[in-house]
Amino acid sequence: MTALTHPTTPTTPLTAPDDTPGRCQAGERPRLQVARVFRAAPLLLDCGLPVNDVRLAYHTYGTPQPTATLVLHALTGTSAVHEWWPDLLGAGRPLDPERDYVICANVLGGCAGSSGPADLPTLNGQDAPLTLRDMARAGRALLEHLGVRRVRIVGASMGGMLAYAWLLECPDLVEKAVIIGAPARHSPWAIGLNTAARSAIRAAPGGEGLKVARQIAMLSYRSPDSFAATQTGQRQGVPAITSYLHHHGEKLHARFCERSYVALTGAMDAFQPTDHELRAVQTPTLVVGISSDVLYPPTEVQAGAALLPRAQYRELDSIHGHDAFLMDPGPLPSLVSAFLKG
Repeated sequence: MTALTHPTTPTTPLTAPDDTPGRCQAGERPRLQVARVFRAAPLLLDCGLPVNDVRLAYHTYGTPQPTATLVLHALTGTSAVHEWWPDLLGAGRPLDPERDYVICANVLGGCAGSSGPADLPTLNGQDAPLTLRDMARAGRALLEHLGVRRVRIVGASMGGMLAYAWLLECPDLVEKAVIIGAPARHSPWAIGLNTAARSAIRAAPGGEGLKVARQIAMLSYRSPDSFAATQTGQRQGVPAITSYLHHHGEKLHARFCERSYVALTGAMDAFQPTDHELRAVQTPTLVVGISSDVLYPPTEVQAGAALLPRAQYRELDSIHGHDAFLMDPGPLPSLVSAFLKG
């Protein structure tokens, strides 16, 4: 396979190179911190490879406590929740730093400060395959590093699938879970979209393939009605939708690693828990589907919730498809707040 690359410049400076947990003071901008875990004993990946000295980049909000709220980011997200989820993070919101200790870490295999594919051992000359369970076990080590013994989990999109992995891998740690816009396992449709994206990356390494992969993904993140409402007409002499897709391809190329994209989408596709495993989960869970989601249709999200004995299902009504949890949250903050406080 043609070699894949990292972006030429990092997206976020590593402002805390040591592994001493810190917190933001009043009025201070949240800062990226970096922990090094699995120094004494390795993380054993599901593929069988041991990994030592794993780097996890993270943000925290609020005063450290033994019980925290853990936010799990989406596929190309980062640990900087304040940058991408202002509707849920803040005073009086579901993720309230004045009340809660909120933590978000860039996943193992990501490219926003955590150990990525280039930092991990190879298997048969290729990047080691990662699983969502590997990411959950790495996250558990971070919580231990921070002195956290119990968590409430909130995850959307890939973060929602990762929440399922936490429920299966770390049931002793999780008090409650909120899963937004995510199925319990990938369908052939979702796997097919990711396969096409990875094929584009491998056919045109160095950035052009990643741009195409992002364009494929963006089509699945919105809905026909959403595009009809926001991307009609022309923009600088080309159809608005064409300009939109090119813009998002360029943006991702500037900040993301194609090897991480391959690794993370592969982990999502490989996550296929059985009905028996899901029925054994006893954690209270709120699962939220999105009415116009074409990537993860609400019937699919609801079917996953139905397998969890202590889950409740709600649906966000929006024309904006999968990305509604970011761009059109509507009653979502109230739903999440009521569940976490209940």
